[in-house]
Amino acid sequence: MMLRSYRCTAQEVEAERIEKKSRFIARVAPVSTAAEAEAFLERVRQQHGGANHNVPAYIVGLQADIQKCSDDGEPSGTSGAPILEVLKAHGLVNTVVVVTRYFGGTLLGRGGLIRAYAGTAKDALRKSGVALYTPHRQVAITVDYTAAGRVENVLQTQGHAPTDIQYMADVTFHLQLLPEELEPVRLRIQELTADQFLWSEGEEVYGRRVLPLAE
Repeated sequence: MMLRSYRCTAQEVEAERIEKKSRFIARVAPVSTAAEAEAFLERVRQQHGGANHNVPAYIVGLQADIQKCSDDGEPSGTSGAPILEVLKAHGLVNTVVVVTRYFGGTLLGRGGLIRAYAGTAKDALRKSGVALYTPHRQVAITVDYTAAGRVENVLQTQGHAPTDIQYMADVTFHLQLLPEELEPVRLRIQELTADQFLWSEGEEVYGRRVLPLAE
């Protein structure tokens, strides 16, 4: 089965904002199952047991199979759904967000609540960054010692830094390449070594790259 690219929050982080004396605290985290998302929610609830609301939203599954949110006592549609829409708008999956509110005594109104919950969630996602997971192919390139320096230099300068290098009777570079990079890299190594190399392709794996959250 071929892997597919996906995006999720890059790390667990927290962001906070104050709206008319109400304190909003958003915490985001990457998860792989709904059970993990629910456990994260429970952990936040325990940490903020004195808060007025702990509003969750999460999307799990590479095809956004599971989507869940709750207003946790806020007026219907003013908190959980806006947070979920932020996740959907940025194409994020395997991500959970919980926004905690400590009421400051002033009502925000429906529009104010939507802006506060969605805005705080976005603050946290912006702070975390987005992890883009893209299918790569594992590749092993074996050359003799006379060519190893040239090969390593080319791999490094073209942005294909090896994940591991083995020095045995020959030198083997292990790296991960995008599908469209396979043939150009193979041809470059063939040229560098006068076709004196071994090329072995392994399994498909995810390569991870962290991007800023798009506005």
